[in-house]
Amino acid sequence: MSGTDDHEAKRPAERPTFVIAGGGTAGHLIPGLVVADELVRRGHRRSTVLFVGAERGPEATLVPERGFPVRLLPGRGIQRSLTAENLAAGWGLARAAGQALRLLRRERPQAVLALGGFASVACAASAALLGIPLVVADQNALAGSANRLVARFATSCAAAFEGVDLPRAVLTGNPVRPEIIAAASLSKAEARARLGLPADRTVLAVFSGSLGSQRINTAVVGALGRLAGRGDLAIHHVFGRRDWALRDQPRFRPPPLPADGLSYRAVEYSDEIGDLLAAADLGLTRAGGSTVAELAIVGLPSILVPLPIATRDHQRANAAGLVEAGGAALVTDSDLSSDRLLAELLPLIDEPERLLPMAAAARSQGHPDAAARVADLLEAAAKGRT
Repeated sequence: MSGTDDHEAKRPAERPTFVIAGGGTAGHLIPGLVVADELVRRGHRRSTVLFVGAERGPEATLVPERGFPVRLLPGRGIQRSLTAENLAAGWGLARAAGQALRLLRRERPQAVLALGGFASVACAASAALLGIPLVVADQNALAGSANRLVARFATSCAAAFEGVDLPRAVLTGNPVRPEIIAAASLSKAEARARLGLPADRTVLAVFSGSLGSQRINTAVVGALGRLAGRGDLAIHHVFGRRDWALRDQPRFRPPPLPADGLSYRAVEYSDEIGDLLAAADLGLTRAGGSTVAELAIVGLPSILVPLPIATRDHQRANAAGLVEAGGAALVTDSDLSSDRLLAELLPLIDEPERLLPMAAAARSQGHPDAAARVADLLEAAAKGRT
């Protein structure tokens, strides 16, 4: 659906009970979709959970695919530096705020859930003006600027991690996709059979989002030569779509490997991340909020490499709980090299029994009921309870 005034003038077939606002990235949107599914499970009709997002975001396609109505607002986020683009972005944000105010005034939902991103600011500010209860949900250990801006108006804030810097924060955990919850009860043997991975080796899963990470991919490929003789190791390497196109470059080209040595498989992207997490003994990945939550749900030990350009260095903060519990090791992006990767990896391959307490520690940080906890806050806000 479009966010134009013509479309905004059309009343939905059914008045929404809840508005879930935000998106712009899958990291913001997917927790909202999981909460929406939980609301449906509780008896709310799918047509009464309305998403409001950005025209440029993944919500334009992902929300309709899940059967929820969506209204898309114009504009984009404002950059943190003074640029000419911010003039256009400011005008777009003003238009979005006006459309959000008209939408909420007309539909009068019982409560609004703000996920982050500029569309959530427009809806959250409008909810505050109209006296509609607001719940803020942040996906990281250090809250984003959009959520920090509107949290003062919220009845409560759903926190994915302990100590999130938002007022009236309630620890809920980060809602994760149902396939990840299902993976937590999947046996390694079954998961490996689904993916064609060897049953009798230590399995390292390498993944870093849909685009991938050049730093992680380069370190892994550079280490393959020294791992070539390891008949006890299998690496399933999800490159990401951006780097996959560059794999003819020498830094991404794996060396010849002996038939009886290392089992190495590189793929562009995986839609079977739940199976991969269940199949693996160890993960190498970034430390986005959803990724950390998924590692904890499945109980997968990991080597975490926080994205250095993440706002407020929030990925390092995301990793802290798993690292302090003993479920993960942290390597900074600038320190990651093939040598450093081998220094972290080889002791765990040589003594795989060390992975068992790491798995238990990771699982202790999981919140499999996060979607239900966020839905509780939203329903309580709608009923006037804090």
